[in-house]
Amino acid sequence: MVLRPRRRRRSVVKRVLVALSVLIPILVVGGMAILPSVIMGPMINGHVSFSTVYEARDYGLEARELTLVTDDDYTISAFEVDVADPKAVIIFISGIHNPSVTAFFGHARVLADHGYASILYDMRAHGKSEGEVVSLGYLETRDTRAVVDYILGQERYRGIPIVVFGLSMGGAVAINSAGQVPEIDGVVSVSAYSSWEDVFYDSMLDMGLPRFVATMQKPFVKLYSLIRFGWDTRNNYPSAQVTNLGDRPALVMHSEDDSQVPFANFLRIMEQAPSHVQAWTRPGDEHFFTSDFLHPENDPEYLEAILRFLEDNF
Repeated sequence: MVLRPRRRRRSVVKRVLVALSVLIPILVVGGMAILPSVIMGPMINGHVSFSTVYEARDYGLEARELTLVTDDDYTISAFEVDVADPKAVIIFISGIHNPSVTAFFGHARVLADHGYASILYDMRAHGKSEGEVVSLGYLETRDTRAVVDYILGQERYRGIPIVVFGLSMGGAVAINSAGQVPEIDGVVSVSAYSSWEDVFYDSMLDMGLPRFVATMQKPFVKLYSLIRFGWDTRNNYPSAQVTNLGDRPALVMHSEDDSQVPFANFLRIMEQAPSHVQAWTRPGDEHFFTSDFLHPENDPEYLEAILRFLEDNF
């Protein structure tokens, strides 16, 4: 009679432990599956309207405003800065939430002085472009495609090289676009991430989470991206698309202590890049790579590197 309660208690404890051994992994997996939508949702859902937009005339430029349509029916806003007999056309692409692509008018002005035309476009869900979801570089290659098609359709640009120049997420889109659009002749990428799940992973490490936890989270971030943007986008990220450059020239820049897109992303991209791809790094935490992004002429080393890359290749 004395042993029965003990046996009963042991049986209850055993059932509780078994239940916990099943329940805890389910809760952990469920939490990891939900986390990407909780963190990424506010970042990508909604249109990005910029508080500061720059005018071409502020830089002594005349810009033609364009309205282009992508192959999936998004209307894209762009600005064209033309020059006589251009050496190349530079397509400028900005970041995920800032700045407006009009912040590149300073670059466009300096490059115009050296014989390069420019088209600055706002990605889908940015500025005057249509869209309510930021696609993290997975779908924005279609926006670049629309700009390239416009260039190819203009007689004055016939036979002129096309170079994409992107910052941050725009840098990722620039690499992805070159990988997807063979008519692009070259790339300048500043502070690009190697993939969105890599950024998520690096951010978790920066928060002090154990490496194994961050590693376990990456497949769930990838899954969330595939659900949002489609199975066809599964390889549309820079460390994969950079391998499609072939012999086309590229210049990849990154600051060594970048707190927004950690330097590890640069290393992953360069690890997969063809051997001829040029790399330039700087010490410090400067996500825009130069301290005076609006006026690149105030950073002669930065400007000289860009002009040298363009002159050597185009």
